[in-house]
Amino acid sequence: MPLPVGTEAPSFTAKDTNGNTVSLSDFKGKTVVMYFYPKDDTPGCTKQACSFRDAQSQYQSKDIAVLGVSADDEASHQAFTQKFNLNFPLLVDTDKSLIQAYDVDGGGYAKRVTYVIGTDGKISQVDSDVNTSTHAEDVLKSLGL
Repeated sequence: MPLPVGTEAPSFTAKDTNGNTVSLSDFKGKTVVMYFYPKDDTPGCTKQACSFRDAQSQYQSKDIAVLGVSADDEASHQAFTQKFNLNFPLLVDTDKSLIQAYDVDGGGYAKRVTYVIGTDGKISQVDSDVNTSTHAEDVLKSLGL
């Protein structure tokens, strides 16, 4: 079961696509859309990532950060990012610490779950019924944007 709305988002520190260290605290005062997905460069995950890529200007204009998370390593994330021109960071979770902290362990991979973390650091929305093709737009609509 994903974490419930109203829960304090678990803090984390992880490496991103380019080896930079990213922490939840880096986004203090910002809304964060953190989506977990099973695997880089698979059909559903590619559709989902490309939906966020295509809507990135809308997210940036509202000062909303988008983070993708899977158990893939940095090299896999780099190849996926380059192949599909992704314009937001993917977080490396090879030890599955984020997957476990956010309760989305699918048995060796991340379940497809999206959390919206409000400016107060609490989970304001949870989406585990994802349409990969329209997900980024669906999240914007759910935020009233």
